[in-house]
Amino acid sequence: MKLAILAAAAGLLLTTSVNATIITVFDSIPSGSASFDNTVQAAGGDLYTDVWTSISSGTTLVRPGYTVTRNNGGYIYGNSYGSMSGQTIDISPDYNGSGSTGTIVSGVTFLFDEAINSFGFEVGDWATCCFGPTTDLYISFDDGAPILVASAGQESDGMFPGANGYDVFEIFVAAFDDSASFSKVQFWGNGSGEYLVIGGQIKYGLVDIGSLPPETVPAPASFALISLGLLGLGLRRRKQQK
Repeated sequence: MKLAILAAAAGLLLTTSVNATIITVFDSIPSGSASFDNTVQAAGGDLYTDVWTSISSGTTLVRPGYTVTRNNGGYIYGNSYGSMSGQTIDISPDYNGSGSTGTIVSGVTFLFDEAINSFGFEVGDWATCCFGPTTDLYISFDDGAPILVASAGQESDGMFPGANGYDVFEIFVAAFDDSASFSKVQFWGNGSGEYLVIGGQIKYGLVDIGSLPPETVPAPASFALISLGLLGLGLRRRKQQK
């Protein structure tokens, strides 16, 4: 399982700390989906799952609780891929228009009716080519900084056991950000030349602010490190004055 706590400590004073945690999931569909559910439930959050079936074609995909659009205004149509849990849509980095190759313009936007801060879904046919030197996948909440949710430098990095036990190019990726709640999520890949589909099952939820596991360094230790830093700065100034 590839689950990482990427960042913490949104703000730190000498007497207290306020933690904001970003967690990502990058795993097989069975394991990644379970990791997502467990993380939301452990934080006491609300969890929702939508398996994509009967996808209608058009420029906007309307689902219960949210809508999906292509960032470049491209067409959306449902298809199937491998053993993924439901239907998928094609968001290949070079698909639907020039100038969007490997950028956020080639991706998709999810707009939610209710606030969320946890989001995950299935990805297919990723990391089959086009390493330059890596092919990467990103999620962004409310136009914030891109969160790297998956990176591959070779085909084996994108292969995981599928539902039938055989290795497949099918993964589950997710991001959590308990610093706030959001209504907009964007996703894209930068592997110019590769085929890329997303969908299957969409998972999302809302956890309380600051409810995810904090950074491993406790607040007292952080305070001690700051104190040592100030002490070192004082000694350095004394040496310079002598």
